[in-house]
Amino acid sequence: MPRFAVFFLGLSSLVAVLLFYLASSDISKNLSPQGCRMSWMSPSYVLQADFNSTWSPLARRYSLWLYREVVWDSPQAEGLRQGSLPVLFIPGNAGSSHQVRSIASSASRQYFSSPHVVSPAFSARSSRPLDFYAVEFNEDLSAFHGSTLESQISYTKAAIAYILSMYPPETTITIMGHSMGGIVATALLPSDKISAIITMSTPHTLPPARFDSRIDQLYARLQQTLDEDSTPIVSICGGATDMMIPSESCILPRIRKDVFRRTVFTSALEGAWTGVGHREMVWCHQVRWRVARAALELGAVKTLHSRAIVLDKWLRDGHSLPPKVINSDEFETSLADVSTLPLGQKLILKNANAPNIYLLPVSDEPPTQRLTVLVSQGSITSVSAENHISLKVSVFTCTGSPVSVRCAPLQPETLKLVPNPIPATDFPVPDGSDESEGVVLFEGYAPRRGAHHWIGIKVENADGQGWVSAGLDFSKSNTVEASTLSLLTGPLSISIPEHGGLSTSFTFPNLLSSALLVYRVTPQRFSMPSCSESLMPPLLVHTSSPEETHYFPLAKVPNKRILLHTHLAAPFIDQSRHFPSALNFTIYSSAESECRDEFATFSLAIDWSATLGRWASRYLMTLIAWSYGVTATIVFLAWSHQDQIGLMTGVGECISRYANLLLRYLLPGSVVLSVLPLPETLYLGNKGTLFLTPIAPLLLFIASGIVCVSWWVLCILLTITGETSVFIFGSRRENVSVPKTTVFSLTIICAAIFLFVPWQVAYVGCWVLHLYTCASSIQQLSILEQQTDAVPLVDRSRRHDMELQGNRPSDIRDTKRDNLNHNLHLLLLMTWLLPLTAPVLAVWVRTLLTAGYTTPFDGDHNFLAVLPFLVLTDYASWVQGKLFDRASFERHVSFRWLFAALAATAFLFGSRRPYLILDCARVVAWIIVICTIGRRYWGGSPWRF
Repeated sequence: MPRFAVFFLGLSSLVAVLLFYLASSDISKNLSPQGCRMSWMSPSYVLQADFNSTWSPLARRYSLWLYREVVWDSPQAEGLRQGSLPVLFIPGNAGSSHQVRSIASSASRQYFSSPHVVSPAFSARSSRPLDFYAVEFNEDLSAFHGSTLESQISYTKAAIAYILSMYPPETTITIMGHSMGGIVATALLPSDKISAIITMSTPHTLPPARFDSRIDQLYARLQQTLDEDSTPIVSICGGATDMMIPSESCILPRIRKDVFRRTVFTSALEGAWTGVGHREMVWCHQVRWRVARAALELGAVKTLHSRAIVLDKWLRDGHSLPPKVINSDEFETSLADVSTLPLGQKLILKNANAPNIYLLPVSDEPPTQRLTVLVSQGSITSVSAENHISLKVSVFTCTGSPVSVRCAPLQPETLKLVPNPIPATDFPVPDGSDESEGVVLFEGYAPRRGAHHWIGIKVENADGQGWVSAGLDFSKSNTVEASTLSLLTGPLSISIPEHGGLSTSFTFPNLLSSALLVYRVTPQRFSMPSCSESLMPPLLVHTSSPEETHYFPLAKVPNKRILLHTHLAAPFIDQSRHFPSALNFTIYSSAESECRDEFATFSLAIDWSATLGRWASRYLMTLIAWSYGVTATIVFLAWSHQDQIGLMTGVGECISRYANLLLRYLLPGSVVLSVLPLPETLYLGNKGTLFLTPIAPLLLFIASGIVCVSWWVLCILLTITGETSVFIFGSRRENVSVPKTTVFSLTIICAAIFLFVPWQVAYVGCWVLHLYTCASSIQQLSILEQQTDAVPLVDRSRRHDMELQGNRPSDIRDTKRDNLNHNLHLLLLMTWLLPLTAPVLAVWVRTLLTAGYTTPFDGDHNFLAVLPFLVLTDYASWVQGKLFDRASFERHVSFRWLFAALAATAFLFGSRRPYLILDCARVVAWIIVICTIGRRYWGGSPWRF
């Protein structure tokens, strides 16, 4: 039965991992689909050879390039550059300086209407073109290594000083950073030489790979800098489509009101309205041309306030009002010169072809009426599509007598550009939205001022194109009191109230809004024929927080899910630094009666496939950390059993015991910990959210099964290694004394670590040596048992002598078996430390291949970090007696509690700070080496304590 339980545990975990992988892969296609237009350019790059080692000692490792658009840009100027302004692009993890080409090309082709001919939009203001520089980091893996990140920061600071030396004094530079390049950019602050920072897909609040404590320390310093510095910063996030980082980490923390900090999701970016992948962020046309235009406009302004206005204008998501929302004056006119609609009637102008003023009567009855205005292809104040027609609409609140009316501009509550998808087609459009698409949305409340009160809609420059729709309604937000737990029993059916307004809002105060939960909205009918001719078919706008909005057409393609999701609240994110998140949405339409009748009800349910995909993408590192916690628990059980009977049991037997312990105690215990309001940095980072408690036992179950599978894989490796070594080298010869070169070899290895290679290389070498030790020990034990079984008769006098000397074959065999079991447990522990050490090893190899074998590698040269593993694995490879000498004080305090502490560290801290597992394992290894091996390593006598 125990063997079957272990087999079931391992097989079930593999099936669960496969299901999670499939669910995660489905996210980018269905949760937030990508629709990006491809960008085209004619790139060339000029190496800045003068930026050499006199400017930075890292000049031999990295380089600086100037982008030039072929034909459009002039060659690199000599001397002082007064006719242009600098911009610096910083690539991210494994990124290239060539990623600058899409944005730089767009800036050149916007500034010039044709090669070397300045566009009228800039020539009238004497604006200057941009020089786009880019640092080349040789595709370093900066996300995994704090020292590499610090080197990039140092080099970039020197690059800025070099770039600005070629421009007139008082020149400032705009910084753009992609991925971890955004972290490098913010680390340059404070600096009066930086005008603004635009980051793209940058994890500002949570490191994507949390294997290095130095990255955490850098993030802590950056948070303090962001709190104190006043440089305008915009963070552009790709949303769920970005599978490289969780986009909740892309959201900038809240800051004091007088500092411009803006997080813009591409799903809300006006004119884009699409999720954008991590790598696609730099070339997606709807994003890159707006980033390029913002950089061009920043060059023409000098103050912090004006820079904030520029960034808000060109990178708008509609969550805040534009700086200038009222550009009309009060006026008075005769009622005979305006068109007054009956009370309750909507204004619908198709192909407006004449200027006019339309008055919508405001009811005197409470509550306050809400006004919704939709304008296609035209503008309301300063908000419009980029390529809009001359149609202009202004909104006023009007009062008057029976013969005249006086109107004043109405302040909006909402004013933004929203999409208007074509019914029964994909949204977002796979090839991306056009600059002429979109509908201007104006929302406000009509004040009650007694009799003779209207809302005035002034239409100007009408030429038969575009349309206008406006309406007043008493509709309040429809509050649905259903709870998240109630959705476990089935979908929730919701009816849409009948009213004449253009919008209907729904609020769900009791439904959990979390990055780990996805809801599915299903309209009553997929196909809505009557909506195909509608000016604006029903559009669901989901705004979970002031940073994030998603748009979903309800007259959609059949079998395409409408999935509501958010990125706040999220695991390991300090929610107090962000705006609260809630599940609410609004449905907008031009409200034709036929279309409204077809869309009367919809259902709301939990989408489990997308939800599981979100779990998988957030807790991959947790799975690795908890697998180590499971391994440490197995070793704890083995040492506990040894304390009881004096013999070390095998790994397979301990895994069987662990399987029993898992079902009886560990899974229930994980549920109990899940409901405790622990800080967001501990355990799963959910702060005790009740609905999310199943995540913990599920992850623990999968981690336990993966450890079982890893042991099966190790058994196969041991068999292959043992057979291969015997075939190539023959049977291993045993040392009968301490090797003379042990200390000398150890000294050479420590010197090599201190001077040349990172300690992670030595750790991998330790693991390989210990794998060989275990494989050869298995072969030796097998041979010894065969010899013992083949000689049943032994001379009695000789046996007596052997008993007196304590060297009976059975004693030797038991010692070797005991050592082998110890070594196999140690091998399993060391194996699950490999995922924590391998990333830095990959960084080192990548640096050697790209920057040359003589390139110095900063950090990770502390040989004390790996020394206990060197001693332990080397000693295990030649010791003849017991591997671990039992200390006298272990009668009171056993060393097994070290592994319990190691497991607790993995479970409590490993999800957010997995590097603590490695630190704790290092401490445990040091204690075991000092207390149980001690002086025996160089041939001395054991410690006596």
